[in-house]
Amino acid sequence: MMMRMVVCVFVMLIATHATASAQQKRVTLTRAEIKQAEGKLSELGYWTGPVDGVLDAATKQALIAFQKWEDRPITGKLTREELEAIRKGTAPQARDLGYEHVEVDIDRQILMLVSDDDRVRVLPVSTGNGKEFIEHGEPSIAYTPRGRFVVYNKTFGWEDGQIGSVYYANYISGGVAIHGYLSVPAQAASHGCIRIPMFAARKVSELTPRGTIVLVYDKVSFVSGLSWAKNPKLKQAALDMGPLQ
Repeated sequence: MMMRMVVCVFVMLIATHATASAQQKRVTLTRAEIKQAEGKLSELGYWTGPVDGVLDAATKQALIAFQKWEDRPITGKLTREELEAIRKGTAPQARDLGYEHVEVDIDRQILMLVSDDDRVRVLPVSTGNGKEFIEHGEPSIAYTPRGRFVVYNKTFGWEDGQIGSVYYANYISGGVAIHGYLSVPAQAASHGCIRIPMFAARKVSELTPRGTIVLVYDKVSFVSGLSWAKNPKLKQAALDMGPLQ
């Protein structure tokens, strides 16, 4: 009888500790702690919006980009556990260095705006989901092409299309563009375009003028854009090809 009581007490202590740990993870962070998380995310290169201690859409998207890069569960929730991970985080690194360009990492589902001094601004994206869809009466596959591209055309504000409306589109290959969209889920979900959060779409358009080099890659495909950056004639030739890329 005494042994059963001891076991019951031990089990209760374990359950109490587990419940307390779970509750601690769910504790609401203070505004100062949220601001600290935003500041660290921004310092690492994630696009947070204002560092003001407000857990808004931009902060949540920055957190999602962080979770994607660090291969953490993608929750978009800022807990104490996530705050500790952010404090220990390291800055994302671009694959190509030494020139201004854009990189889209298909595996991680992130976009990096890379400066000529190799600093990055990171956003989460949603790319082609690989499923079949119908456009203009013809079947197509929702695939985001990998390779080396340039922004060859741009639209400003909303653009209506047969399969949806896009915001500040930056075309890189045929009808594939980097653009703002109302829904940017954590996983690949687009018809082939590279969706970015609405709050950043207009600024991304400003930072990626016509001729901007864009590298799209996954773990088995990567093409450097350095030769285009060093030789304007090569980039111009790619730009002249426009939607034929």
